[in-house]
Amino acid sequence: MNEVAALDDDALVASNPFLKTLVKIWRAQDAHGSWERKSDAKLLSEYIVTKEERKQIPIIADPDPDTIWRLELFYNAIGLQIEAESKVMISPMLKMSHEGFGRMVLIGGRLIVVNKQLRDIHRFGFETFAKLAEEGEKMVKAGVEMIEQFPEAARY
Repeated sequence: MNEVAALDDDALVASNPFLKTLVKIWRAQDAHGSWERKSDAKLLSEYIVTKEERKQIPIIADPDPDTIWRLELFYNAIGLQIEAESKVMISPMLKMSHEGFGRMVLIGGRLIVVNKQLRDIHRFGFETFAKLAEEGEKMVKAGVEMIEQFPEAARY
C-alpha cells in the first residue's frame, strides 16, 4: 500500500461514522492491548480483499474462524449504528454451515431489520475502504428505514 492511499484510507476511516463504529467494536475486542499501536485503517485492513487476492482464494472452501469473526464484527457494527440512529436495541443472529453458507439477521423487538443471505464467506471482504463503508452505510440505512416503517414491531 502506498503512502498516499494509506493517508486517504486513514482519513476515510477517521471521518466515516460506520467505519468509526467498526473500529470501536474491534478495539473493544483487544483485551490485552495487542492492537494499540495499529492505526484504525491497519486494523480494518483485514476487510480489504482486492480482485487479485480474491482470485487466489478457492471458489469452494470452508471459512476459517477469523473470517467468520470479522463477518460477525461487521454486522455487529451495523447493528450498533442502527441502534444509535433508531434507539431500538438490535440483536444479531448468525446461522452458518461449515461450508460458509447461511444467514445473518439483525432483529429489533419482533422485527427483522436486516436479513442477509450469506454465501462464500471464505471470500468475505471489500475491494476498498470506501466500498466497506458504502456497504455498511447501505445496510444501516435499510435497517433504520425498516424500523421507521414498522415501529410498533420494532419497539414491541
